[in-house]
Amino acid sequence: MRSTSDRFPENAARALGDPTLRAALSRLQQDTRVGRPAILDRLPEFNAIRDAASDIRTHGLDHLDVHLEIFERNVQENGGHVHWCRTGDDACAAIHEICRARGAKLIVKGKSMVSEEIALNDYLLAQDLEVVETDLGEYILQLRGETPSHVVMPAIHLTQDGVSQTFRDHHDDLDAGRDLDEARNLTDEARDKLRGKFLAADIGITGANFLVAETGTAVIVTNEGNGDLTQTLPPVHIVLASIEKIIPTITDALSLIRVLARSATGQEITCYTTFATGPRRDGDLDGPEEFHVVLLDNGRADLLGGEFRDILRCIRCGACQSVCPVYGAIGGHAYGWVYGGPIGAVLTPAFIGLEGARDLPEASSLCGACADVCPVKIPIPDLLRRWRRRSHGQKLSPPRARWGLALWAWFASRPELYRPAARIAMAILHWAGGRQGRLHRLPFARGWTVSRDFPAPEGGTFMDQWRAK
Repeated sequence: MRSTSDRFPENAARALGDPTLRAALSRLQQDTRVGRPAILDRLPEFNAIRDAASDIRTHGLDHLDVHLEIFERNVQENGGHVHWCRTGDDACAAIHEICRARGAKLIVKGKSMVSEEIALNDYLLAQDLEVVETDLGEYILQLRGETPSHVVMPAIHLTQDGVSQTFRDHHDDLDAGRDLDEARNLTDEARDKLRGKFLAADIGITGANFLVAETGTAVIVTNEGNGDLTQTLPPVHIVLASIEKIIPTITDALSLIRVLARSATGQEITCYTTFATGPRRDGDLDGPEEFHVVLLDNGRADLLGGEFRDILRCIRCGACQSVCPVYGAIGGHAYGWVYGGPIGAVLTPAFIGLEGARDLPEASSLCGACADVCPVKIPIPDLLRRWRRRSHGQKLSPPRARWGLALWAWFASRPELYRPAARIAMAILHWAGGRQGRLHRLPFARGWTVSRDFPAPEGGTFMDQWRAK
């Protein structure tokens, strides 16, 4: 996927001017604020499980090499194959080779953010293969030629009217006067269109929420039956997963599942939780003839030994996106690459380079909501600060911002100057605020005051109040 992260300010401005997007995102944030606390209230031990989940993910990363080798051995003992891929191009080539060996023509896919990361669909289409997304949200986006805007709810930026029009535009073999005003009618129509694809597919590709080392199992959690159909009906099942998805045991998987759905969609558990362990065995009623796991590095090994290691604990629940006020205003596409919101602001600079994504870590108020809801306790605000420090140290931030910080640092490190200067500045701002106590325009802060007033100081400085208390 080609990145437009270097144009984040323009992307964000365009998103802010889209009333349909704003309405869709507003509903997401409202549902998140109501749904998540309600579901957590029914599980008093959630924080203890969350601590355990964080420990499981940390342990997996601490011993990643060992668990990956155990996983490979067990996949092979179960009759499957493991393909090690350092880059996205390697992974695309490995998947294409599996398709070529089977003489495949039609591929059905479950939702996979890693496949978006490596632009797998574009690669396979260029090889004259038909690729069909089967997750409802992803199917809609494929028809529209768009990319996901949320890691769990890929089409959250669309309204029902927009989906209805998309189906009318692309399902032009159906009755033009059919009723598409009900969500059930939309899902029924998508089901009818996809069922034949499932039955005719040569290859099924899924992602994996977790890879279990002790059994060689790939775990997916979904709310649609497409995941199960994708991995059981075609003769070949390919699991595409990044290396950090590895966890030691089935028991660990069950612990993580308990926090995943609650954090992602406000459910106690998703409708489908599927464990795939190798190809069909004698006596099995269904399942693939071949089972392949494509393990992708794509820069993760480099992250493992660095200061952004904690981000590899992520289980892609999307909770940080759903709660983030910045994401809630502009959506995922504004971030310009595969991952939007707080998770994207950390991952994107790591994967495509800070030079092409320097604005993303700045797109945060550092309110800490993302860290509060993260089910594996990733300190996202701290990681964003680290990217900001790097950007400043490499002089990637705008000169005005660097000069402003340098001036502030010069004053702040000289208390005998800083304190009287702060008193004078507070007095001026208090006077300028007038009776309303608000500033309509503020020098060097147009980005704030262009859309809202700045509250004027009500009294003295923080140091004066501290001394008085």
